[in-house]
Amino acid sequence: MKSAEEPPAYSQLQAQEPPRAAAELLRRQEELERKAAELDRREREMQSLSASGGRKNNWPPLPEKFPVGPCFYHDITVDIPVDFQKTVKIMYYLWMFHAGTLLANLVGCLAWFCVDTARGVDFGLSILWLLLFTPCAFVCWYQPLYAAFRSDSSFRFFVFFFVYICQFGVYVLQCIGITGWGASGWISALTGLNKSIPVGILMILIAALFTALAVLSLIMFKKVHALYRTTGASFEKAQQEFATGVMSNKTVRTAAANAATTAAQGAFKEQV
Repeated sequence: MKSAEEPPAYSQLQAQEPPRAAAELLRRQEELERKAAELDRREREMQSLSASGGRKNNWPPLPEKFPVGPCFYHDITVDIPVDFQKTVKIMYYLWMFHAGTLLANLVGCLAWFCVDTARGVDFGLSILWLLLFTPCAFVCWYQPLYAAFRSDSSFRFFVFFFVYICQFGVYVLQCIGITGWGASGWISALTGLNKSIPVGILMILIAALFTALAVLSLIMFKKVHALYRTTGASFEKAQQEFATGVMSNKTVRTAAANAATTAAQGAFKEQV
């Protein structure tokens, strides 16, 4: 006879089966949560547009009485799909880290110039790099990335990849710190250390910041490229988007029409 404590056969089979149903339910629940978050994002976007009468630029956040207004509309929670918001936020923080490092580089070059008056060129270039690379980085690689994830644009992804590779090369050069190039990199830091130990330590810290920027940039480049491959983007789509964008431009259409008209008139005159 079977023991009264022995569990039924069907209970043993259930215990041995893998929890596939539970895993499937969890997957469906996560998918529904993503869809709900996406619908909530779109609803908030529509409410924002209806309340404000359209998309108004809100970045950079400047005072209302400031003579120059914001230049861009920037709202990651509204524009970017939920799956990509974390990546875009990290890239935005990386741009802020980029701007802060350039500001620290200016301070380091100023300190270097104070202890060595022959380093005026480095100090001047550090000012130029801060004023030039801070807005250019936002416009040339962060904005294309933001727009690429917002509209799933293959062309903007390729713009980001091209510019960001160049940006990574600049980080490497700044990390090296060739004297006379306006960067408190490792070579410049060791040179400044010979003049003043406190200034040299400050420049070493800035060189570490440039090194961290280069490493983080490479990591995020690989992460964005991995996400790009999951979006269905391709070089062929980028070509189509570029051609469509060019032909939809009124100036380009007018120039093409004028060129065609001129060519037709020239051919007609030759026949006559």
